[in-house]
Amino acid sequence: MIHGVLLGKALGTVVTGVVGVAAYNGARWVAKKTPTREIAVSATALGIKGARKAEEGAENVRLTAADIVAEARGRVGEEAPPPPSHPAGHGHAH
Repeated sequence: MIHGVLLGKALGTVVTGVVGVAAYNGARWVAKKTPTREIAVSATALGIKGARKAEEGAENVRLTAADIVAEARGRVGEEAPPPPSHPAGHGHAH
């Protein structure tokens, strides 16, 4: 009985090792066939797209929160303050 358990565990370990080696060799083959620069550019492009989507989501959350606050102020009879007027530029000299 103990031999069967050990044989089963050993067989599982061997299968895991074979799958790992196959995955590693497959990844090496893909890396050899695809130039590193192309992979880097593709990854960067995906990162830029993800950042833009995150910015859009954050802006939507900000606008929704502002709408909720303005509606709540309206319900209690308070006027929402006007947006601040900023001078042209970004507030400092270079």
